[in-house]
Amino acid sequence: MKRIKFLGAAGMVTGSCYWLENQDNRGLLIDLGMFQGIEEQKTFNNQTLAFSVKELEAMILTHAHLDHCGRMPLLVAAGFAGSIYMTEATRWLVELSLLDAAKVAKENDERRQTHEALFSEEEVEKLLLLFRVVHYDRPFQVGSFEVTMRDAGHILGSASVEIVDKRGVGGPKKIVFSGDLGNTPQDLIKPTEPVTEADLVVMESTYGDRTHSDEDPMTVIAEEINAVEANGGTLLIPAFSLERTQEILHRIDHLKKSKKIKDETVVFLDSPMAIKATMIFKHFAELYNTELADHAKLDDPFDFPSLVLVEKGSESAKIKEIDRAKVIIAGSGMMSGGRIMHHAVDFLPLKTTRLLQVGFQAMGTLGRQIQDGQKKVKVFDHEVEIKAQIRNVTSMSAHADQPKLMNWLSKIKGVTRVFLTHGEDLPRLVLSEKIKNDLGIAEVVMPSMNQAVDL
Repeated sequence: MKRIKFLGAAGMVTGSCYWLENQDNRGLLIDLGMFQGIEEQKTFNNQTLAFSVKELEAMILTHAHLDHCGRMPLLVAAGFAGSIYMTEATRWLVELSLLDAAKVAKENDERRQTHEALFSEEEVEKLLLLFRVVHYDRPFQVGSFEVTMRDAGHILGSASVEIVDKRGVGGPKKIVFSGDLGNTPQDLIKPTEPVTEADLVVMESTYGDRTHSDEDPMTVIAEEINAVEANGGTLLIPAFSLERTQEILHRIDHLKKSKKIKDETVVFLDSPMAIKATMIFKHFAELYNTELADHAKLDDPFDFPSLVLVEKGSESAKIKEIDRAKVIIAGSGMMSGGRIMHHAVDFLPLKTTRLLQVGFQAMGTLGRQIQDGQKKVKVFDHEVEIKAQIRNVTSMSAHADQPKLMNWLSKIKGVTRVFLTHGEDLPRLVLSEKIKNDLGIAEVVMPSMNQAVDL
């Protein structure tokens, strides 16, 4: 392999995209994610692709989160007609994610009278024709590259990617892209699968500077629901549609079965995308961990008394009229859009409201502003004064923390160079020093946006 270009998620958490080039100047693209959060970073979405699709051999997708797949339809507009490889679960989830993103962008343009949508539903439909399903642990050939997907344990279908240049002359032969590594053991899916050897590693560093709290998520959720049961208020849970929502539903199911929360406490799943994602989740029982697999043999692990699925926007708008204890699970998880924004306007000014943050909040998002303690925030055209009780729990994160990142990397033999991506600069710097000191890997690189590195 000749060089690697870092075309996203360099010094930031979103926009994952890497170009791996062989000696014949043919490229393999790993992810093509959307930039989210800070407006300055989001402007990257509108830039012309930083490579020629004529030189693109194929693309590998690690998983279905928008910060990894959200710019893929741009390949169609650029004339790419090659193959895009992913696991089967990712294939179904990414279709859902991209069609939803296109729909939301179209609606936003119509409402604002703008033309900011990156792609259309028609372009997503064309993109789907390029998808090729591959399986974990089964190598496949892409030009001079042999590629193997390993279970990353992050969300359903997520993968780390091992790539060997079979025709490379001199230099490194094998590179591993971690993708997003899971916070193993996860509530729903199997553990992160280890990688045993590599010359080069491109590793995420989202939580490279910290250790997740040891709070029991089940206890946290029970405490928050009990609090609104006591005061008749509302618990808002902004949640990603993929994985996090299903985890919350599964945990609430257990809490209701064990009578730790009331059967009559209504839980609104106010997200059409999350409802569809849950249906997809049910089709991939072979990817469940042991506990969930055993549970699914007895009953539906994502259903329970007083669960209300909210499909229509008109139904969502009426939730505020319900004057009783309730839980609202809605997207987006970082409060950067979706129905949670309307609920924020309605409920955050109330002292009886509680907000439970259960995932990473990127810089520039409403979720990050609230997490950082701001008492007044702007939502749409409203200035919202926050009187709600705010709680953040990191133990429900789907990302590995520093100890788990270090454990994953420590099991890979032969590593000569590590590239830290998918992290803000402070977490990358802290993790870089930790790797050098504890693992003795001298060359740890923190690449910048669009940097090319000869291998």
